[in-house]
Amino acid sequence: MLSGFKQFVLRGNVVDMAVGVVVGAAFASVVSAFTKDLLTPFIAAIAGKPDFSDLGFTIRSAHFPVGDFINSAVSFLLVAAAVYFFVVAPVNILIARMHRADTPASPATKKCPECLSEIPIDAHRCAHCTQPVGARAA
Repeated sequence: MLSGFKQFVLRGNVVDMAVGVVVGAAFASVVSAFTKDLLTPFIAAIAGKPDFSDLGFTIRSAHFPVGDFINSAVSFLLVAAAVYFFVVAPVNILIARMHRADTPASPATKKCPECLSEIPIDAHRCAHCTQPVGARAA
């Protein structure tokens, strides 16, 4: 039973997932610090108020602290923007560069419509059966 557990834990995808969780937690703290220490003061410099927690309204002695929701929404938007612009967009660019090299080359041969043998793409006549073929015909 322990050998099966050992195989499960040492399987590549479990270890990769554990590393991803640890790196994700570290990245979350970096993004949170970036949001709290850089982006929120920048909004305060523009808008004049970085903390909306005092905002709220009261209806029949029930207080609705909408400022906390606004703070959470702004924090979420800032974190999402930071993740997109500093992680997702650069990774998409790298993946696009890697796949650009994988594009197949244009074909150098085509099939003769009569005998189905391979002939050069620019040939006007099949070398095997001597039938005329149009240039660039498939």
